[in-house]
Amino acid sequence: MLIESKKDILDLIPDHLKPKTLFFEYPASVEEILEKIGADGIHFPVIAKPDYGERGWMVEKIEDQEELRIYVNQLRINLIIQEFIDMPVEVGIFYYRLPDESRGHISSVTGKELLHVTGDGSSTVRMLIRDNARAKLQLKELEKRHQGLMNYVPARKERVELIPIGNHCRGTTFIDRNDVIDNRLEETVDSFARRIPGFYYGRFDIRCSDIESMRQGRTIKILELNGVKSEPAHIYHPGSSIIEAYRVLFFHWKILFKIALANHKNGYGYPSIREGWNTWKKYRYYKKIRRSR
Repeated sequence: MLIESKKDILDLIPDHLKPKTLFFEYPASVEEILEKIGADGIHFPVIAKPDYGERGWMVEKIEDQEELRIYVNQLRINLIIQEFIDMPVEVGIFYYRLPDESRGHISSVTGKELLHVTGDGSSTVRMLIRDNARAKLQLKELEKRHQGLMNYVPARKERVELIPIGNHCRGTTFIDRNDVIDNRLEETVDSFARRIPGFYYGRFDIRCSDIESMRQGRTIKILELNGVKSEPAHIYHPGSSIIEAYRVLFFHWKILFKIALANHKNGYGYPSIREGWNTWKKYRYYKKIRRSR
């Protein structure tokens, strides 16, 4: 886990490409948060997330003031509030560009199928979860999250979304969508990737209305940008070969090595031992917070 401020990264992304985003230093009161989101025209539901964290830790969709109050009382670090982007398609796009190249490349597109169950007209949501190989792993958490939903009987073919966060460890299925990569998509992603100072390697997590709109650069919002610690997530497609996954990872690590060397030749220094030690101390602190939750 590398310690990166999500706020610092989001600040690099042009405003029109990201959700409305507010940052609050710990400890922030609920009243302060409500005042600021109201002034910015942000309405419930909202997405709340810690400024530091990974793999969906403490990222939540907050429906109302009471849920916000409970969330804020649990969080012990700086907080980010984003408007909720209600667009149907979520993808992760992995992009890289060597510093001496004029144009970047897309090496991975991952579709995200959020954790859900589908009704059969007779089973309760709890029963459907127990019969779902992926959802049943989250049963204890889902029972706490959806107490009033567990005994609901959805109609036949009715989709019930269980977790609105597109993260693998929160039950999301990652789908290989490399079939959508073409020159137009690379041009679009390259056009906004090059606006981000010093960015050469990482994954954009994007919501959009549909794939074609994404190709054209229309109706898209960048939810997060993950740097060197990110992965080309299509390798987690169900049934994918572990040998192929390692091949893909080794390819990306080789690219990352080339970028680091090129940047060093261009005058960017490597982190010092002191910087490494300070990063390790931060890591231990946030790891302790995560365990104590």
